[in-house]
Amino acid sequence: MPPVTATYSEEELVLLLKQQSREAFNYLYRQYSAVLYGVITKVVYDEHVAQDVLQDVFVKIWNNIEQYNAQKGRLYTWMINIARNSAIDKLRSKGEIMKGKIQTGEDVVNNLAQGMKTEQATDTIGLRKMVAGLKPEYETIISLAYFKGYTLDEISKTLQIPLGTVKTRMRSGIQQLREIFNN
Repeated sequence: MPPVTATYSEEELVLLLKQQSREAFNYLYRQYSAVLYGVITKVVYDEHVAQDVLQDVFVKIWNNIEQYNAQKGRLYTWMINIARNSAIDKLRSKGEIMKGKIQTGEDVVNNLAQGMKTEQATDTIGLRKMVAGLKPEYETIISLAYFKGYTLDEISKTLQIPLGTVKTRMRSGIQQLREIFNN
């Protein structure tokens, strides 16, 4: 007979993690490591570096679980933000310029669509589909920022448009996303 694996609600899991339960942490790793690894590999292309970042992410989650606030968002979202930020920090700490990621206009949209066929499904609320429904100039900027980890300055340089234009398009795109999400 296969071993019985415990399942936890998000509230139970957070409570057990705050009590430093190793069983809950193992459960967390089994449930979320693939998704978090997928987020990391969108920013860090080197497999070994991505694995190191994943390990760092789980250490950060373990050490900082007390900072998680359920009223600000779901545990899943909190962990994805830690993974994404850790991956970006790793790139910047190595002094790497996002080599291999610099693309322009149409190429970005086409490559995102192709990459989505093989990547880990990390989008449980359909955000990518919502972003794909935006005007192309908004979609490109939001995709680069949120799915690829680019800063606004990097987007400006990559797309060769003024920083002010990037900021305006980002703001407008997010505003449209809010409207779509709330309908």
